[in-house]
Amino acid sequence: MNFAWLKQYMPRGLYQRAALILILPIVTLQLVVSIVFLQRHFEGVTTQMSQTVVVELGYIYDLIEAAPDAQSAQAEVSDFQAPLGIDITVPGQKIDGDSRVFYDLTGKTALEIFYDSLPNLQGVDLRSNDNFVHLSMGGRYGPVEVRFPRRRVTASNPHQLLVLTVATAVLMTIIAYLFLRNQLRPIKRLGDASAAFGRGQPVKYHPSGALEVRAAGQAFLDMRNRIERQIEQRTLLLSGVSHDLRTPLTRLKLGLSMMEPDDDVAALERDVRDMERLLDAFLSFARGQGAEESELTDPAGLVRRVIENAQRGGQDVEAGQIDGEGVLVLMRPVAIQRALENLVGNAVRYGARCVVGVTVSERAVVFSIEDDGPGIPESDRETALKPFARLDSARNQDRGSGVGLGLAIALDIARAHGGALRLGDSEALGGLKVDLVLAR
Repeated sequence: MNFAWLKQYMPRGLYQRAALILILPIVTLQLVVSIVFLQRHFEGVTTQMSQTVVVELGYIYDLIEAAPDAQSAQAEVSDFQAPLGIDITVPGQKIDGDSRVFYDLTGKTALEIFYDSLPNLQGVDLRSNDNFVHLSMGGRYGPVEVRFPRRRVTASNPHQLLVLTVATAVLMTIIAYLFLRNQLRPIKRLGDASAAFGRGQPVKYHPSGALEVRAAGQAFLDMRNRIERQIEQRTLLLSGVSHDLRTPLTRLKLGLSMMEPDDDVAALERDVRDMERLLDAFLSFARGQGAEESELTDPAGLVRRVIENAQRGGQDVEAGQIDGEGVLVLMRPVAIQRALENLVGNAVRYGARCVVGVTVSERAVVFSIEDDGPGIPESDRETALKPFARLDSARNQDRGSGVGLGLAIALDIARAHGGALRLGDSEALGGLKVDLVLAR
């Protein structure tokens, strides 16, 4: 059988699923106990006890019918009242019909036995006083009124077992929930530590809980330490490469500056500048976010600083929609500024105009950069995010070519903040729209 349709009704969270696993057996046990034990057992006991009372009442009824008059009938049955615990009045009050409360299940069984076995039964009252059974039978000298304790026909206080069962189930549920919460807490801490590390915010974490959870936590710590060592080694390696490469470039620049200016020297100087630009781009990509720590930053102020820097450089960059004034968000401002400057540089390199905006919500911060350039076809956008990818056919080469790392650097920084980089079409300018999304 296929039960896949049940998935849409199942809880999503671990706490909710664990609670369902815990509560469902207890509820099932309650139903089984209530239906099988309470109903069958107490109905069986009620049937046996009611039949015993019916035999006694039948014998008493026969004595009353055989008496010559009502006074003799009352005197005849008076000797049986005290030993049997039954009050009999001849003639007595007539009871029409039967009455009981709706939750009196054993009373229903007793009524069925009475109506099947007692002759001329007029009515049974189980509602007026739940400690007694009050009934009347049509007799030779008028209604025979009978009154006897309820415990003669049903087990006393059957609801006590149900109350005890429910109370025990509630107590065990609370104990199990407290135990389960302690078992799930280490899993939640591991999830929080993983999510924080994915956003570039390492937090202190110590494995705890069951053996399997401890093993998963230790594996996470080993993975985190390995990634941090790789980042540190990459940064140290590239710092050395930067020093080794910039030294000969500096000597080349110095030598060219001492030569007589001509076309060949100008060409060599352009080559040196291109090499420096390429080296800066490689190092910026490989350096990632470096050793910068996260801090509370105003996204709106960061956007305005990027726009001002671009405008001072003679670039046509203006502010778009800026929301979240004064809202502080935990991020690495230097890395985010580097990503925005790369995206703005791409926009003004391949277009003439650029608009930068930011939107702050409860769950994310979205920086938007739009330009009026040729854009990137939807089929090439995934490729454009890869390092060193250059879509020459889609971008304007008259503004100068890059090395294919601008989008890759921004994507790397976005992922380090638990976010993403989205490429789309600018409705306002008609070019490319890049959304730098950071998780909060």
